[in-house]
Formats: sequence, C-alpha cells, structure tokens
Amino acid sequence: MFKKIKSRWGAAALMLLAAAGTSLYAQGFGGRGRGGPPRPPREAAPIDITGYWVSVVTEDWRFRMVTAPKGDFAGVPLNPAGRKLAGEWDAAKDQASSDHCKAYGAPAIMREPGRFHITWVDDNTLKLEADHGEQTRTFHFGGAVPAGTKPSMQGYSIAIWQPASGGRAGRGGQGQPGAAAQRGGSLKVVTTNLTPGYLRRNGVPYSDRTTVTEYYDLLRESDGAQWLIVKTIVEDPQYLTEPFITSTNLKKEADGAKWQPTPCEVR
Repeated sequence: MFKKIKSRWGAAALMLLAAAGTSLYAQGFGGRGRGGPPRPPREAAPIDITGYWVSVVTEDWRFRMVTAPKGDFAGVPLNPAGRKLAGEWDAAKDQASSDHCKAYGAPAIMREPGRFHITWVDDNTLKLEADHGEQTRTFHFGGAVPAGTKPSMQGYSIAIWQPASGGRAGRGGQGQPGAAAQRGGSLKVVTTNLTPGYLRRNGVPYSDRTTVTEYYDLLRESDGAQWLIVKTIVEDPQYLTEPFITSTNLKKEADGAKWQPTPCEVR
C-alpha cells in the first residue's frame, strides 16, 4: 500500500512540475503572467537579432566566394534526377534570359557572402534584407500560408520563438570555435511555397516542393562580439536523397556603413 501511495505522490509531483514549466514558458514566450493576455512576438523575443550582420566565410569557399564549375556539387545529397539537372546547367543561357537570381532564393541566400539587415516590420513580422542580390525575406509569426498566396523565390516563412534547451553552444557547431554558454532561446523559421532555384550558383537545383527549416541562434563572445549562427535544413523530395544541412556564421556590425546593395549574378 505504501508503495502505491508513494507512486501516486510521485506522479502528482511530476504533473505539478510540468504545469509549472508550462506556466513559466507562457510567461517568458508570449504571456504576461497568469491569466494575462499573450505578448506579441516582438515584445516576447528571448533574443535580439536585429541589426546589421556580415558573413564570415571560413568553409565552402569555392562554392560561396566563387561560382564552382558545372558538375561540382560535392556535399549536396543529389539524387540521379538532381545530378542530371545540375550537369545541364548553362550559365550563358541563364545570363541571356536575364534569370540571374536562381541562387538567391530562401534555400540558398544565407550562404551568399554579403551583409544582412534584420528589422521589425511590426509586432508580428521580421524583415531580413540581403545586400548581395538585393533580396528581402519576411518572417511571419503565427498562422499559416494564406490561401491563394503565389509561390515566389523567397516563399512564405512562418516563425516561432523557441526557449533555450540549456548547455553550451559552439559557434557554428560541428567543430567550429566555441563560445560562452547562452541563455534565452532561438528563432525557428519554416519556409515553403517556393519557386524552383539553385542551392549553389553552378546550377545545383531545388524544386518547388522544397521546405527550408532554419534556426537562428545568438552567441556573445567574452570581448563583446556578437554572432548569429544560422542552421539551414533544406528538404526536397524531388532532387535530394536526404536533408541538405549547412551552418552559417554572421558577425554583428555596429551600423550599416558597409552596406552595399549589388544585383544578382550568374557567375
């Protein structure tokens, strides 16, 4: 009998702890406390990712800083259909058709070497601008893709704040330099409703069935430097055999003094 009572009390305690965690989550990420109205995403943001950021390219140089030769798609898990299409890429044809921006869509734009400017449009919408390629992305908090929305190069992005899971975070993950433990949370963005484009400038394709999931994490070094780490997961059942995952390092700049918009390029 004692064991049964003890077990029941243990289960009750777990339920109380779970309820407390839910309450704390609500207060920190969208609530004003018990019974209060939900806070808008801008006010509830656990981290501030606004400002000017510049790409720090420490890997994949030959794919990011220059246009790789046709057929060089190392690291991208292309299926036979994807490899075939990548092998048919014709830069002159893209140039002649004035279709210069296929590599600047949501699945690939964060890998471009350049600067990014992030601002709030309103309490429920973030805007991310890229100077290289002159592209603009919009992150919508809540809801779903509105009916009748036309597919586009940047697609439709739905954002949500996620609480921190604890532990230490390393800049860029996967063996890159470490940083101090971070608290707060991260931004998750899921983008769909895309038109076809390139994962790399040398014609590595993605289709209109592609889904892009991104995680934006903010890290602060002991010297005050701030880094925005963007983990990007591209899933495409038409051209990829598995998710294509990259991690991009952006360093915060004091202002927009070096902001220099340039048009899309084929090469």
